[in-house]
Amino acid sequence: MSALKVLSVASEVFPLIKTGGLADVAGALPAALAREAVEIRTLVPGYPAVMAKLVDAQQAHAYDDLFGGPARILGGKAAGLDLFAIDAPHLYDRPGNPYLGPNGLDWPDNAQRFAALARVGADIGLGAIDAFRPQVVHAHDWQAALAHAYMYYADRPRPGTAITVHNMAFQGQFPIWIFGELGLPARALSIDGVEYYGGVGYLKAGLRLSDRITTVSPTYAREIMTPEFGMGLDGLLRTRAAVVQGIVNGIDDTVWNPATDVTLPQNYSALRIDMRVRNKIALQTQMGLAPEVGRPLLGVVSRLSDQKGLDLLLQALPGIIARGGQLALLGSGDPMLEGGFTAAATSTPGSVACVLGYDEKLAHLIQAGADFIVVPSRFEPCGLTQLCALRYGAPPIVARVGGLADTVIDANEAATAAGVATGVQFYPPAVESLTYALNRALDIARDPTVLRRLRLNGMRSDVSWRGPAKRYAALYRDIIRPAE
Repeated sequence: MSALKVLSVASEVFPLIKTGGLADVAGALPAALAREAVEIRTLVPGYPAVMAKLVDAQQAHAYDDLFGGPARILGGKAAGLDLFAIDAPHLYDRPGNPYLGPNGLDWPDNAQRFAALARVGADIGLGAIDAFRPQVVHAHDWQAALAHAYMYYADRPRPGTAITVHNMAFQGQFPIWIFGELGLPARALSIDGVEYYGGVGYLKAGLRLSDRITTVSPTYAREIMTPEFGMGLDGLLRTRAAVVQGIVNGIDDTVWNPATDVTLPQNYSALRIDMRVRNKIALQTQMGLAPEVGRPLLGVVSRLSDQKGLDLLLQALPGIIARGGQLALLGSGDPMLEGGFTAAATSTPGSVACVLGYDEKLAHLIQAGADFIVVPSRFEPCGLTQLCALRYGAPPIVARVGGLADTVIDANEAATAAGVATGVQFYPPAVESLTYALNRALDIARDPTVLRRLRLNGMRSDVSWRGPAKRYAALYRDIIRPAE
């Protein structure tokens, strides 16, 4: 069977450029899908971090004017990925965050920068590069969504189209005047096209005009069709419910493998689970917590924000400390939350410790040393932290939303008796229900038999990309268009 050719269009891709889970998915799918006879090339803007790693680059296409300047499409490799990079310095040769300027605000030309990404994706989809003619174009989030509008209104034979929503909160909404710069026909500016509440909606256009819509967990796929989670697009999604599908993310289980993780003081596996406690002692010592093996240790690796529910944890923290619990936190974000956790660490040394920022080695140690990992998100399209926690034998404490609901089995009486529980769920995302869940976890921590079973169940869960890759491959094959 010949490989199915897919063009993935993404504004970031791990390990070259990353701000969130979109990059992880775009970076992981090519290798995972290669085992399913799917060949993926990823189109990404030519940010400095991308161009610096691109090797064997060859010009595959050129533009005299791509939204304000000349541009080249370079084909090459970087970090094991087959890439097309848009070499357009006037749009992408900027340091730092791909979306934000030095002032922390969106670049004022983001509408043009990501319309250019979409336009190039559409051109490749329509055959601009003879050496790679994709049968499917897979757009990720609003930054790539307009690719499907460009192909739809080209009135030419086109490949199958899919769009993945990684987070409905980000939609790419712009004033109506931008439409004149997009190069789309006038008929595209309609409720069935790119028009959205008197402006232009990039994500809205992709959702309306794609053959298939996916998001990163089955529960989130249902949630975004409700007013609470749909962010104004729930009505459109309900009309297209027949083509909406949730495919939960995976993690790289070779990078996240406690048996071989070189960052850990002590490697361990499900067969050597008792060795895990050495990482707990190392974590307590490194973060200045009281090195007491018997004290339940909660871990957090997260962006500090209301969406992630960390304000709820901050409010619940005194009660947990009163019961002898400890907290090891790694993250950054909202200054109020940073200040709150820092104050808690200062006022309760030995019980609370926080490191503001991100440290990959410390993130692995928290997963390997904490008794539980807390993920109290108000909404969570998929979440990767809880998948790593399962892999590392740290039962997750999660809100029953989005991908958290799909990947963690609550340790209720029935699941515990059946021997299938992997963590603790709570709902709604509120202080009272989180506090109850945390107290349940503290009770479990004092029952070695139950805690050991939760750890082993989590470590034996399949959180890899193997299952998701099979579902993406089936979706792609379902939307291939017959040869004209």
